[in-house]
Amino acid sequence: MILIIGRLLLPYYVKKYVNNVLADIPGYYGQVTDIDISLLRGAYVIDGLYLNKIDVGSQVSFLDFEKTDISIEWRSIFKGKIVSEIILTRPKFTYIFEDHKKNNLEDPELNDWTKALTDLVPIDINRLEVINGKAAFVQLSANPNIDLHLDQIDLEAKNLRNIARTDKELPSSVKATAVSIGGGTVKLNGKMDLVKTIPDIDISFSLEEAKVTSLNDFTNHYAGIDFNNGEYSVYSEVAIADGFLKGYVKPMLTDARLIGREDGFLDTLWEGFVGFFKFALKNHKTNTLATKVPLEGDLNTVESNIWVAIFNIFENAWIKAFKGMTDNSVNFEDAKKAADKAK
Repeated sequence: MILIIGRLLLPYYVKKYVNNVLADIPGYYGQVTDIDISLLRGAYVIDGLYLNKIDVGSQVSFLDFEKTDISIEWRSIFKGKIVSEIILTRPKFTYIFEDHKKNNLEDPELNDWTKALTDLVPIDINRLEVINGKAAFVQLSANPNIDLHLDQIDLEAKNLRNIARTDKELPSSVKATAVSIGGGTVKLNGKMDLVKTIPDIDISFSLEEAKVTSLNDFTNHYAGIDFNNGEYSVYSEVAIADGFLKGYVKPMLTDARLIGREDGFLDTLWEGFVGFFKFALKNHKTNTLATKVPLEGDLNTVESNIWVAIFNIFENAWIKAFKGMTDNSVNFEDAKKAADKAK
C-alpha cells in the first residue's frame, strides 16, 4: 500500500523539483506542465517545458520543449556505466535579439541556463536526440521583423560520456539535418570530445540551395539591398584542438539578381555599387559570387584574415570557381599541429 501511494505521489514531487530548478535560474523563469514517471524504463517524461527571459519586451519563450524524455541508457549498464539519454520532441529555441541585449549580458550568471537544465538530469548524459526541432534568431526592432530560422531539425549526439578515446580519434559523434529559411538543405557531421574544459571538435557544415530572397529583410536592414532571385549556400569546416581553432567559412551566391527600385539618389547609387561588384567579382561560367574566409587562432582571439578573404573573391572570379561542397581541407590533426606549433 505504501509503495502504491509513493508511486502516485512521485510525479508530484518530481514536478515540484523541476519547477523549482527552472524558477531559480538567474535572469530566467520557467515551468513544466506535467511529468510522467516510468519506473520500468527508469525514465520520466516532461510535457510543456518552457523558459523565458525576465523583464523583457516580448512574450516569446526562449525555450519551449513540447516533450522531453529522460531515461537511463540500458545498453551502457552492461558496460558498467550508468548514464542517461534525452530525447527532445519538437523543441523550439527562439533568440530575441532585443531581449538578450538587455539585462546586463556581461553578467555570466544570467546566461547560466544550460547548467540549470542539466541539473534536471540526475546522471551524466550520454546520448541526445532532437526530433523536428526549430531554432530562430529574431530581431523585432527591424521593419519588417528579421526572422532567421532553421526548421525540421533532427539531431543525434552519441557517446558523450562513455569515453574511450585514442590519440587519433575523437570519441563522441554528432550528426544533424534541417531546413533553413528559404528552403535550404542543412547538414552537420562531426566528432567531439566534450569531457575537456574546452572541447576538441572536428565538424563540417553545409547549407545548400536556399532562396536568397528569404534574406531580404536581413540584407535590406543591414546593407540596404534586396534580391529579386537567386540561391545562396554556405560551407564550413571547423576543428578545435587544445583550445586552438582552425577552419573556414565559404558563402556562395548563385544566379543572384538585385531588385531595381526607384529610390532616392543615394539608395540607387548604393545598389548600383553593389550590383557592379557582384558582376565584376562573380565567376561567369558558374554564375557564382563566392569567397572563402579562413579562421585560425586561439579561441579567445579568433580572427579572420580580411586580405585573404578579399583575394579569395578574386580567385573565385578570375582563377577558379569554388566548388559547391566542403573542401575536406580541415581536420582535427590540422588543428592539433597548429596548436602544438603555437605553444
